[in-house]
Amino acid sequence: MKVPQLDLKAQYEKIKDEVDAAIMEVVGNQTFILGPAVEKFEAEAARYLGVKHAIGVSSGSDALLLSLMALGVGLNDEVITTAFTFFATAGCIARLGAKPVFVDIRPDTFNIDVLKIEELISNRTRAIIPVHLYGQPAEIESIVALGGKYRVPVVEDACQAMGARRNDRMVGTLGRTGCFSFYPSKNLGAYGEGGLIVTDDDGLSRALRSLRVHGESGRYHHERVGINGRMHGIQGAVLSVTLKYLDGWNALRRAAAARYDGLFEEAGLSEFVKPPVTIEGNEHVYHQYVILAARREDLVEHLRDLGVAAAVYYPEPLHRQPCFKNLGYKKSDLPQSVRASREVLALPIYPEITEEQQRYVVDAIREFYEKWEGK
Repeated sequence: MKVPQLDLKAQYEKIKDEVDAAIMEVVGNQTFILGPAVEKFEAEAARYLGVKHAIGVSSGSDALLLSLMALGVGLNDEVITTAFTFFATAGCIARLGAKPVFVDIRPDTFNIDVLKIEELISNRTRAIIPVHLYGQPAEIESIVALGGKYRVPVVEDACQAMGARRNDRMVGTLGRTGCFSFYPSKNLGAYGEGGLIVTDDDGLSRALRSLRVHGESGRYHHERVGINGRMHGIQGAVLSVTLKYLDGWNALRRAAAARYDGLFEEAGLSEFVKPPVTIEGNEHVYHQYVILAARREDLVEHLRDLGVAAAVYYPEPLHRQPCFKNLGYKKSDLPQSVRASREVLALPIYPEITEEQQRYVVDAIREFYEKWEGK
């Protein structure tokens, strides 16, 4: 049996007619950059998330970059974030000449350890970027409170967590801005690159809309230096279609995660595999179903031999990346991030995955550990 990490074709087949019609409408009116399709999606996303402003941009990476630009982050400033995340979270800080200040993670959720943030706040701290990793909300209310105490804005990296909730609040809506990615593999995926910034701050919204078009305030009139960070019309059209299905897809992901939990319990693999933990108050959307696995590299090879796709997000924490060598971190720093990078393994999960496929995955994992234990 083949079990892919993700099956986008299965999703497309169910909504093909709607998506194709939306794309052809954009082709027909030839508004390929921003335009009415993007404006429509922005309004729908703002209503869905319960915010005043939603600004469609070119990617989740640019959503983070533009947020920091709008907040005035620049040369020699410091921005606190997690060391265990996709590179863009820290890359956007470094691109502005600021310094990423890395915090270790909680060993159970893989999210930033709130208890370790305050000691790293300095008079050069200009922002805090928590990440809602794998679709699991970080303890955002505590982080926002800490930011308020020191007058440091919080930029939520919700790129993997569209539709997730923390204590019944949508992630991305508690910080000064919230940033989302619509990379095709995300729970809400575009048919190409796309991103979104949300905020309740009127002034910040105006700045963000200007910054995404090279800082324009009027045609060829530039009050600030921005970037080309515009969302394409076709992506706005596709996202207007898929947004209607997001909550249903997320519910199916949670059901699949619960099946995995039950199958692992049945298999008696607790000595070798640790399923993900969801903390109280969180509504996880399982962008990834990530286990901690002993002998991970050998397990990955075994699964691939049996047709099961499994991926490692992420094999190296950011403080160990060569481009951040100048920051002075030792390899032994941030031990929970280091441990996670050695043991995390994302198993196939998507709304259309079947119980039969999931049983096959868990049986393959059990087979590996039974062989290993017998050696």
